[in-house]
Amino acid sequence: MKVLGKMENKFFAYTQMRQLTTVRSGDIQQPLGLSEVQERKLLSRLARAGMITRVRRGLYLVPERLPVGGAWSADATVALNTLMRECGGRYQVCGLNAFNYYGWDEQVPMGIYAYNDKIFGERKLGAIMVTFIKVAAKRLGATRKVRRPDGVITVYPSRERALMDAVYDWSRFNTLPRAYRWIRKDLRAGKVNAGTLAACTLRFGDVGTIRRVGALLESEGVDETILQSLEKALKPTSASIPFVPGKVKRGKFNRRWGVVMNEV
Repeated sequence: MKVLGKMENKFFAYTQMRQLTTVRSGDIQQPLGLSEVQERKLLSRLARAGMITRVRRGLYLVPERLPVGGAWSADATVALNTLMRECGGRYQVCGLNAFNYYGWDEQVPMGIYAYNDKIFGERKLGAIMVTFIKVAAKRLGATRKVRRPDGVITVYPSRERALMDAVYDWSRFNTLPRAYRWIRKDLRAGKVNAGTLAACTLRFGDVGTIRRVGALLESEGVDETILQSLEKALKPTSASIPFVPGKVKRGKFNRRWGVVMNEV
């Protein structure tokens, strides 16, 4: 049980009376009669004690009611949404979180992976580590907002976008050749649309992703107009890339896409 001092009690009495869930530097100086230094020390003390959660410098999340025992950690998604709103940025969950959400990977992520246009690196939000992967704003999109029962919204990629990311960002997430199995299974089950997957690849992928997705879709016998839309984005080249990076580049050569089909 954490023992609250006089100033800590005044802080929580004030935030609960005003129904505050966020506090910024400067918010409690006048109401509690604190100097700037006293306020900074109080907020730091509460954050270190695990009673409030620091989102970024000068911004904290506060519990509606301090739980029994005093320890509290902000919900990671709430903290993530708050941070991105504060930064004026956009994000979308990606990687292991998206792959688990869609049921392709049973591994439960220990943290959150998020593409965003403002922050790079790891940050601890509450009890969860968030890995921020900074990308150009134009690489954000093809998303869906998932609302939890408590009303909190998480921004996920669409199913097609998540599959494209698994091919595009294979080295970060170690997803090839598994991603090819996910795509084939979802195409055959009618869970993803080949045209939408191709459009996502053209909009958010790079040349290597277009070539690999094109070769895969061709092997699945998708409509020729879809394949041609991908093919038009490519320049003629005599260079080849492996279908599965990291494996020996040996197998049938797909000349149309410049891909060595080394999956087997």
